[in-house]
Amino acid sequence: MHCSVCRDPRWGRCYESYSEDHKIVQQMTDIILGLQGEIPVNHTKGVPYVAKNKVAACAKHFVGDGGTHNGINENNTIIDEHGLLGIHMPPYYDSIIKGVATVMVSYSSVNGEKMHANHDLVTGYLKSKLHFRGFVISDWLGIDRITSPAGANYTYSVQAGVNAGIDMVMVPFNYTEFIEDATSLVNKRIISMSRIDDAVSRILRVKFTMGLFENPLADLSFADQLGKKEHRELAREAVRKSLVLLKNGNTPNQQFLPLPKKASKILVAGSHASNLGYQCGGWSIQWMGGSGDITAGTTILDAIKSTVGDATPVVYSENPDDSLMKKNEFSFAIVVVGEPPYAETVGDNTDLTILDPGPDTIRTVCSALKCAVVVVSGRPVVIEPYLPLMEALVAAWLPGTEGQGIADVLFGDYGFTGKLSRTWFKSVDQLPMNFGDPHYDPLFPLGFGLAINSSQPGFSGTRSRGDKKEITVWAALSLLLSMMIAWA
Repeated sequence: MHCSVCRDPRWGRCYESYSEDHKIVQQMTDIILGLQGEIPVNHTKGVPYVAKNKVAACAKHFVGDGGTHNGINENNTIIDEHGLLGIHMPPYYDSIIKGVATVMVSYSSVNGEKMHANHDLVTGYLKSKLHFRGFVISDWLGIDRITSPAGANYTYSVQAGVNAGIDMVMVPFNYTEFIEDATSLVNKRIISMSRIDDAVSRILRVKFTMGLFENPLADLSFADQLGKKEHRELAREAVRKSLVLLKNGNTPNQQFLPLPKKASKILVAGSHASNLGYQCGGWSIQWMGGSGDITAGTTILDAIKSTVGDATPVVYSENPDDSLMKKNEFSFAIVVVGEPPYAETVGDNTDLTILDPGPDTIRTVCSALKCAVVVVSGRPVVIEPYLPLMEALVAAWLPGTEGQGIADVLFGDYGFTGKLSRTWFKSVDQLPMNFGDPHYDPLFPLGFGLAINSSQPGFSGTRSRGDKKEITVWAALSLLLSMMIAWA
């Protein structure tokens, strides 16, 4: 469960965060109940709970990783106590109340102190103040990065990490050195036996809660259900509900969407229209994701073709020139552009521009034809310069494998219901900029999202309904479902 509250979209992990608003992130902690089971009445606060046939959840990355300076991954969050406790800590309050089994520590620092060595926040606040009784786990090679360069003084890193309150250390390679250093530090009483006892007790508490000693092996009887039709239909529904309509015509009475299924000819353009890997984004099959057919699914192009049927010709060109549009009598165009896949620090981006040749594709196509632009991205990107050229703009986020959900809404089988779970800036020079800031002047504010007039020709779906919080949560949930299906 990602508890990060992304306060700057330049951060390469912003798409792993559900919102800049901690209240939305708090709502999403209900995922813990889905993973671990509904917590019993009168269950002791802070004690982990995992029901039969459920799995242990992890709340991460403790704490403040979404607020680093200039959105630089693993960097320093400069913040006062009020900001830390009021913005970044609330999702952890909810996670602990819901019985989360584990908490992972962040690579980042708070006011210059590495979280993997931060005794005050890990032991003093998380364990003592919030009464968390599960175990605290490091991130991958997390204690190594206590020093700069990483691993410069590994013995010190072991000492600082364990004494800060980390109970389980993720050591992918040099576990022999870790064991030797930890043993030596205990023998020298630099790490106390009471600290070891506390760590062991917490780990055993979670294992006993999960029933691992009675049933050490996972039940694989449902393994073949992953990626089944019912799961894909749910992911498709999440895509439909997470789409955010940002522009639709120049006036309320001249809406461009929904698009007609019957047309003389449709042009589909853009680097993201026929690329399943781009739809899925990072952490899909591989760490950084990939391009092309990385898994089974439906591209946006194929979804459009399926929706309009054989009677309406669909022509695809990734980056068409003027001659293609002059040779054909297109009724309209759909341009699908966005970001390439990325993960972690690789995704840090000070420009937040659309992947080339996306801007040129928008200019060329939308200057010649009436067009709807669909942006596939993990965060807001620079779009204001091109907004006057297009009739409609849709934020599709990272829809994952079920591209049919986008066509469902573009062509009016369903209405747009999504609302922005984060602010869409005009220029990167405004960043960081979050709802409530004195200098708040967004292109589209937090919670923004248009609906299609149900009297529009071609609209056959349901009216938009649901409150802002419910609809925004669907936008956040879509990422989780898309990543799960991509891995299936």
